[in-house]
Amino acid sequence: MTRFWPPGETTHRPLAPRLAAPREPVDPARIGRRVVRRRAKDMDAGAVAAALEDARFGARQASRHEDLADDARGRAELAEWERLAQLLADAAPGTVYDPDTDDVVQAELAADAAAAATREAELREAQRIAARADELQALRELGTLEQTEPRHGDEAVRDELTRRAGSYVQPDVDAWLARALAAHRGHYADPAARDAAAGLLHPPVLAHAALLAVLTQLVANADVDQLSFAARLATADSEAAAELSSFLTRAITPGSRA
Repeated sequence: MTRFWPPGETTHRPLAPRLAAPREPVDPARIGRRVVRRRAKDMDAGAVAAALEDARFGARQASRHEDLADDARGRAELAEWERLAQLLADAAPGTVYDPDTDDVVQAELAADAAAAATREAELREAQRIAARADELQALRELGTLEQTEPRHGDEAVRDELTRRAGSYVQPDVDAWLARALAAHRGHYADPAARDAAAGLLHPPVLAHAALLAVLTQLVANADVDQLSFAARLATADSEAAAELSSFLTRAITPGSRA
């Protein structure tokens, strides 16, 4: 059985390492604002004004030291004290600061939740791609890849397999996807999936699929194993192969001009 891993590498590949859970990026300015809000909770306008003066004094002291002059957290803390001082100055007398009623804080919390959800979704998708890549890799070793139905997202899995192989193009995977696309197998039975493939698969794979589709129309019951030259043509010059498939399609379409 032909192997398509890069020369010099074994065909048995280790499973991809388990992906770590995403962590919130460290942001000194964000930390500074959160510290201020915790301290300011239940403070009235006078207490916040006093804290603001302390922060301004600290900023003046820090500006005298070169290693503290570019302190993102310190600048953020000062700016937050200034914002809270203005917030309470505009509020009714006797109002105390409450982060739960601070529109700015609530907007930031909503944005943080949305960002965390996005990171979690990206992690789940990366885990799915890694698991599917492991599965297809095992099927290759068993020689049963061609009998496998492609699924939604296998275009990204193809890229993952290529990445694992050090960007070495793997003809067996590309041929499997091209044949499935040409025959409308698996998720390619859905026209929307076939349309989406145009932006997800590499040009040689798309050109190979297009050639296979038109050649099987020209020759009834053609065996795809007899059409291996289509992959070579698509790999050698994908643009020319695509033009050839388009020309042949016009030639066999009633009412069209070749």
